[in-house]
Amino acid sequence: MQRARQIAILGMIVSGLLAILKITVGGFAHSDAVSADGFESATDVFTSGLVFIGLKLAARPADDNHPYGHGRVEILTGLLLGLILVFAGCGIAWHGLTGTVNQTPAAYAIWPLLISIGAKSWLLAAKYRHGKHIGSSSLVADAANDGMDMLSGVVALAALSLTLLNPDRFLHADHYGAFAVGLIVIATGSRVMYESAMQLMDTMPDERSMSKIREVALSVRDVAGVEKCFARKTGFKYHVDLHLEVDPEITVRASHEIATRVRDHIRQQLPWVADVLVHVEPYPG
Repeated sequence: MQRARQIAILGMIVSGLLAILKITVGGFAHSDAVSADGFESATDVFTSGLVFIGLKLAARPADDNHPYGHGRVEILTGLLLGLILVFAGCGIAWHGLTGTVNQTPAAYAIWPLLISIGAKSWLLAAKYRHGKHIGSSSLVADAANDGMDMLSGVVALAALSLTLLNPDRFLHADHYGAFAVGLIVIATGSRVMYESAMQLMDTMPDERSMSKIREVALSVRDVAGVEKCFARKTGFKYHVDLHLEVDPEITVRASHEIATRVRDHIRQQLPWVADVLVHVEPYPG
């Protein structure tokens, strides 16, 4: 968790420096595409800050009022992050459409975009790898945001290059590039909001993960079958509800011991499972 917060802070610093660089150079070089990409990086500073706060709050231990922990804060952070991206994208796209063309951009405006693409590719790999490792939806969402930053940088670079190669024919390409950057940010925010909303609605994990839970449960001695299996994400990990089938002729104590072994075995074999609530039923066979 400490590593995740360090990555979030690093993302804020890198995005802040890139925003200053691109907005400054974009202004002096008269490139709306570079300036738009700079404002997009500026929103990343705020979103990375949200991710940092969300990770810090989500790491708080369970208490009497929050027996499942505070992990949902991290999912709410992802939802808010997506909403901010949508509004930011709308502003960037509107500016790209309504801006006026004064003169051809300067060629040196390309360099901030190249630097940004390289830096964001590194951040994307670091955030995605660690976010998947700890099960952080907001860190993975922030990694996806960096991926869209790379794409927006490539789009801005292509638009600027067209304008520089043939100013007479593609004079407005720089503005259209800024508009495209805005659309990319909107698409990113919409996807992040959708994924976060699905987690808040207790959407089940993929079928492969559910099959793995059943497989581990059935591998425990004296387990006759699994009737039902549900799972929902509460932050970084999943809580599982399992209906276990055992021999109806054994004692309550014996069935309880089987349920305990199943719970412990699943938590040991599947680190992405926080806890298992086992309901014991008689095996109908």
